[in-house]
Amino acid sequence: MKKFSLLMLWGCSVCMPIIAQNDIEFREFTLDNGLYVIMHKDNTTPIVVTSVLYHVGSKNENPERTGFAHFFEHLLFEGSENIGRGEYSKKIQSEGGTLNAFTSNDITYYYESLPSNKLEMALYMESERMLHAKIDEVGVETQREVVKEEKRQRYDNQPYGTILPETLKRAYAEHPYQWAPIGSLEHLNEASLDEFMNFYKSFYVPNNATLTIAGDIDYAQTEEWVRMYFSEIPAGAKDIYRPSIEEPKKITEIRDVIYDNIQIPAVIQAYNLPPKNDPDSYAMDMLSTYLTGGNSSLMTKELVDKQQKALAVAAIPLDLEDGGIFIMYGITNMGVKAEDLESEIDLLVKQVQDEGVSEQDFKKLQNIIENDLVSKNATMSGIAQNLSQSHVFYGDTDHINNELEMYREVSKEDLQRVAKKYLTLEGRVVLYYLPKSEQTEQ
Repeated sequence: MKKFSLLMLWGCSVCMPIIAQNDIEFREFTLDNGLYVIMHKDNTTPIVVTSVLYHVGSKNENPERTGFAHFFEHLLFEGSENIGRGEYSKKIQSEGGTLNAFTSNDITYYYESLPSNKLEMALYMESERMLHAKIDEVGVETQREVVKEEKRQRYDNQPYGTILPETLKRAYAEHPYQWAPIGSLEHLNEASLDEFMNFYKSFYVPNNATLTIAGDIDYAQTEEWVRMYFSEIPAGAKDIYRPSIEEPKKITEIRDVIYDNIQIPAVIQAYNLPPKNDPDSYAMDMLSTYLTGGNSSLMTKELVDKQQKALAVAAIPLDLEDGGIFIMYGITNMGVKAEDLESEIDLLVKQVQDEGVSEQDFKKLQNIIENDLVSKNATMSGIAQNLSQSHVFYGDTDHINNELEMYREVSKEDLQRVAKKYLTLEGRVVLYYLPKSEQTEQ
């Protein structure tokens, strides 16, 4: 099976690693019930990853019932009609496997990695989850408590933990991206068992799912097992709800202050991005790496090392299916005011807009991006996830083999262009995170 390889070429004044990409081979087919299946064969090690991507995230939820997709990420581990409560994880782990899941604004993704001789078991268990998951009052109440604890640990009691939900609800006025996947605990508490069942029947259906198997497999045998375990599952009876809401372009800046259980202020800036499959997404990803990606990034060198006005800076290009946001934040150094750090951040952004990126920095940036892509596809779990997302988000599974070329097409002039186009003062969100002690002083 072809692999990615890293070749070091010499003969120039600056040694640059050049990455030679070989295609990741795969086969794909669709069952009559709409289930899309992708298979990737790599017999190097006796491991296989089985994953199911459901094209449902927080954006598909009722605004009065937010948090459902994330809740189901947990609930579907409860078991099924043929798998006892709490036995799902135990069965995988007892065979030496690992498993996990995540939910985003756009998708819910489950996967398990097992010795390849346990592939049939993995397919059976995923079909059970899709056909008749255990959804009852006991499971719902159990997972409500799990989600409450997760929210306390990751959001409520974590310093700066509410940055994402606080930013999203200001960055979006109409689109359902305005709430984070964790959603509202009040909505989950108010929901009836019938509402949970309806959500399950609407979205966790074969015609809204992509099944990917990657690793030490035989194509013919794998397809036979897939058809045996998944063909009987009926397609969803209703059309899949996809919001068609187009977020209006904001023309005024939104500013606010959040008082948190913190000791040191932080500055958050958020700028709206184009849809995930827009060509500009590649340039924005590279720009975020240039600005804050690592110790040698522009803002880290200037604000953390040189000026010492920030303890840390970071950027998160939240590239979402219908148009995401570019979140940039900095935590101030002791004694530095939030407005002073914001001014320096703005100056560096303007520097990129006015002067662009040097040729040397751009070549270095290309190397970082290309090595990141190699790392992303260095494991079977990474390949499985990227294959499924290529199909769902780009409508072409072979996007996994074209992604590197898309980044290579980005020029340093493109970085300057997208900085001017998207990092604009008009329409951005600016939040100051300040210690609660400052609130009482005012």
